[in-house]
Amino acid sequence: MLCIKNGTIHTAISPETFIGDILVDGGKIVGIGTNLAFPEDTRVLDATELQVYPGFVEAHCHIGLDGYGIGFEGMDYNECNDPVTPQLRGIDGVKALDPAFGMAAAAGVTCVATGPGSANVLGGTFTALKTVGCRVENMIVKEAIAMKCAFGENPKRVYKDKGNSTRMTTAAKLREMLFKAKEYGEKKAAAGDDVTKRPSFDMKLEALQPVLAGEMPLKAHAHTSDDIFTALRIAREFGVKITLEHVTEGHLVADELAKEHVPMAVGPTLTNASKYELRNKSWVTPGVLAAAGCQVSIITDSPVIPEQYLPLCAGMAVKAGMDPFKALQAITINPAKHIGIEDRVGSLEEGKDADIVVTDGCPFEVSTEVRYVLIDGNVVKE
Repeated sequence: MLCIKNGTIHTAISPETFIGDILVDGGKIVGIGTNLAFPEDTRVLDATELQVYPGFVEAHCHIGLDGYGIGFEGMDYNECNDPVTPQLRGIDGVKALDPAFGMAAAAGVTCVATGPGSANVLGGTFTALKTVGCRVENMIVKEAIAMKCAFGENPKRVYKDKGNSTRMTTAAKLREMLFKAKEYGEKKAAAGDDVTKRPSFDMKLEALQPVLAGEMPLKAHAHTSDDIFTALRIAREFGVKITLEHVTEGHLVADELAKEHVPMAVGPTLTNASKYELRNKSWVTPGVLAAAGCQVSIITDSPVIPEQYLPLCAGMAVKAGMDPFKALQAITINPAKHIGIEDRVGSLEEGKDADIVVTDGCPFEVSTEVRYVLIDGNVVKE
């Protein structure tokens, strides 16, 4: 058992803070309160005058697939031979020993959603991982959390000479695959146990069945307002769940997006506007969307922004006008909800994984030092 004692606790559920203790046992939070009793052999971390937060959560990145100092030889986040690859699984490209994981953990980023990039109309499945471990299977929180799809400039650029040079074609290819997958699923259901009547196995169409069944969302790369609304339109046409990734022009259409009740991951913003669709990039975006009532996560898109700077990105949003508590939620409970693992991470509550960060100040400030990081109850930094 371990006790974090006398810290100022930020649950990420309530804006109110309090000085108290957190008891950890078996990798879980088993108690939160003041003057908690615990056995004599309990390890105590004195958090007097320190701040205690849930581990920070990244809703969208490519860590492990395109990580630290790997170059082309180690880059596995974009398959550039086929614009439609839903059968790919991010877990199969993750390098658990990528130094970027250790850097993230040391900064308090304890859980990440990582997976294929945005070169493909359909790129494959994202996975949710803890940021410590030497074998990816042992890091998994949830293996398949979303099916990556992409709109805008990237599929056009990568496949302009391979039959995909306009936004209309990108949308048509996505629709085609969803139509085929729907038909494939219907034929399988109609065949029942009669294997002679089943359609021939198709790994691409098989991979899309959880999307059509509502078991996981499309994870839609969309920067501009037109791409955002195309993504929402297609999701509505097929009755599938969707999350929006990047949402660079979200602040320009915030009132419309608030009507959609769709999770949104905003970023990466700590970069240059390197292409046309980023020309309206702004730090005000997450704050404007949150004020409009949207569920907002802030993302690094690591390694576009190194993962350890996720709290700094939240701080930049606060500087641009975002409510500080909303910014905290944007790197804790909101991304946990965004990737469907809020039952385990994202807030300090009894029964959740003991992913905890202890700092000597506000984590949004560059001068703040991370004193302790716990992942699954294990102290990984002190």
